[in-house]
Amino acid sequence: MGHGTMATPPTTTITAKTTLVFTYGTLKRGFSNHVLMQDLIRSGDASLKGVYQTLEKYPLVCGPYRVPFLLNKPGTGHRVTGELYVVSPRGLSRLDELEGIARGHYVRQPIRLAAAEKEGGDLEAEHATSSCVVEAYYAHKSYEEELWKRNGGRSFGAYTENEARGYVKRKDRPQHLTFLDHIRIFVSSPCD
Repeated sequence: MGHGTMATPPTTTITAKTTLVFTYGTLKRGFSNHVLMQDLIRSGDASLKGVYQTLEKYPLVCGPYRVPFLLNKPGTGHRVTGELYVVSPRGLSRLDELEGIARGHYVRQPIRLAAAEKEGGDLEAEHATSSCVVEAYYAHKSYEEELWKRNGGRSFGAYTENEARGYVKRKDRPQHLTFLDHIRIFVSSPCD
């Protein structure tokens, strides 16, 4: 039958399928979920590309437990600074799991970036030849608007130690409530 003819060379799948992921919150260096990134870097499933900034302004706000959320409202807020990682398909599925993609916590959608550190062109020009799309984890549409209102239209340009002060790790939050329950309670509570 000649089974061997259908096999694709293993190299093409890896190189062709990496995704650029823009991290703006707890996945960045120095924050609580960066341990996952370190795991992925060790296993060869991620590498840091550098510090980048969104091309457009976006609101970056904190939700319950000082969890950061990027809202998909281009033109509002600030140009957000974060870290860009090249991530393998295996790495991406672990990030999707962390970000609760299947559970309606966050959505992964494209974002446009410009380099924050080195002078010169934006990412588009750098990758014009390859089919690279940069993606970010945005707040899910189901609560995005309420979260924006709850923050009183205030947002910040970077999630720093200051914004992260008071961050509560998932394992330390009340376990009988889901992530979305926490958000519902947060958006319906009065501002402090």
